[in-house]
Amino acid sequence: MATVSTTTSSSPPWTSPNPNSDLNPEFHEDQSQTLDLDSTIHRQSTLPHQVSSQPSPPTSPPKSHAPITPTLLQLSFNQDQACFAAATDNGFRIYNCDPFRELFRREFDGSDGSTGGIGQVEMLFRYNMLALVGGGAHPQYPPTKVMIWDDHQGRCIGELSFRSVVRGVRLRRDRIIVVVEQKIFVYNFADFKLLHQIETLANPKGLCAVSQSADSMILACPGLHKGQIRVEHYAQRKTKFISAHDSRIACFTLTLDGQLLATASTKGTLIRIFDTANGTLLQEVRRGAHVAEVYSLAFSSTAQWLAVSSDKGTVHVFSLKANSSSPQHENSQIATDSHAASTPSSSPRGFVKFKGVLPKYFNSKWSLAQFRLHEGTCYTVAFGQQKNTVIILGMDGSFYRCQFDPEHGGEMNKLEYQNFLMPETAS
Repeated sequence: MATVSTTTSSSPPWTSPNPNSDLNPEFHEDQSQTLDLDSTIHRQSTLPHQVSSQPSPPTSPPKSHAPITPTLLQLSFNQDQACFAAATDNGFRIYNCDPFRELFRREFDGSDGSTGGIGQVEMLFRYNMLALVGGGAHPQYPPTKVMIWDDHQGRCIGELSFRSVVRGVRLRRDRIIVVVEQKIFVYNFADFKLLHQIETLANPKGLCAVSQSADSMILACPGLHKGQIRVEHYAQRKTKFISAHDSRIACFTLTLDGQLLATASTKGTLIRIFDTANGTLLQEVRRGAHVAEVYSLAFSSTAQWLAVSSDKGTVHVFSLKANSSSPQHENSQIATDSHAASTPSSSPRGFVKFKGVLPKYFNSKWSLAQFRLHEGTCYTVAFGQQKNTVIILGMDGSFYRCQFDPEHGGEMNKLEYQNFLMPETAS
C-alpha cells in the first residue's frame, strides 16, 4: 500500500526560482489517504513549464569559506538525453548536455545544520516537474517517499509514501512509476490515482524502463523468474514475458517508442536486443569475453546505435544496422505471451533473425567503437545531440563528450571533458 498526499508550505526554506509565480489553489490543502487497488484520490496537478535554458542563481547565499564538494549519490539522463540530473548529499543539480552547462541547483539545509541529501532525481524532459527521493547520511526526505517537486514554485506539491525503500522512479507526461524491492506501482500523474501494481523478482537496483510515446505506454520490468523481463503493453492490454538470459538481469533499456528492448545479465558478456511486440530476439552483441557488471545501456534516437558501459572501464558503441550476411542465432522459444505463445516473424527495422551453427563467441557482433576510461568508477552513457557523439557521466563528476566514426569505428575521439563538481576543471 501507498499513502498519497499533496503538500504545501507557506514559506519554503529555499528560494523559489520564480517567487512571483501564483500558487495553484488546488494545492492549498494538506490531506492524505491510504491507497489500495480500488481506491482513488483526485488532485489537480499544476501545469508543467519548460525549464529555462539559462542558468538560474544558486539557492544558497555565498559563504565566506571555500565550498565543500558534494558527494554524488546518483546520475541520470532525462528522457531525450539532452539533460542530466545529479543527486547529491546536499540537494540536486540539473545540467544541459549540449552545450554543457549547469542550468540550476537546489541545496537543502536541515534544521540541525546538516545538509539534506537527495538519493534519486528523475526529470521529465525539460519540464519543471521532478521526482525526488531522499538519500545519503542525512536525507532531505524519507527514502520511503517520492516527492513531486515543482521547480517553478520551488516546493514539493505532492508525495507518494510506501512501506519500503523506493528503489527507482520513472516519469511520463501522464504517469508516475515507482519501484520498490519486489513491486512496481503505476500512478496517473494528474490525480495520483493508482492504476496498476506489478509483482517482480527482488529488484534492489530499481530496474524499470518506460516508453515515452503519447499514444501508447510500454513498460519493461523484471519478471518473477531469473533472467526474465516482463513487458506491459497498456494500449493493447497485453503482457509479454521474455526469457532474456540464463543469469539474473543486470540492466535493460527501451527505445523512446518502446519497440526495442536491450538487456544485459549479471554475466555481462552479451547484450541482447528484442522486439517488445512479439518477444523475438533480433540481435546479439558481445561486450567482451570476461564477466563484467554492466552499468548502463542506451539506444540512439534512431535505434541505429547502442552504447554500453561497464566496470571494465570501456564504453562500447554497437551498430544495430541490418546485416543479412552475418550469421545469427535462432531463438524461436525466447518469449511467451500472456494470451498466446508468440511465433517468430520477420524482424522490424531491417533486423534479421539469428541463424547459424557457429559458437556464440564468434557468432556475436563485437563493438564498432570504444572509449577507454578508468576502471573502478561507475559510468552512465547516452547519445549526444550532435551526430555520432556519446555523452559519458562518471560518479567522480566527470563529463565526457566523445565522437565515433560510423564507418571505420575504433577508438572514439574525446571532444570535451568537464568535472561538473569542480567546473574549473575542463579540457
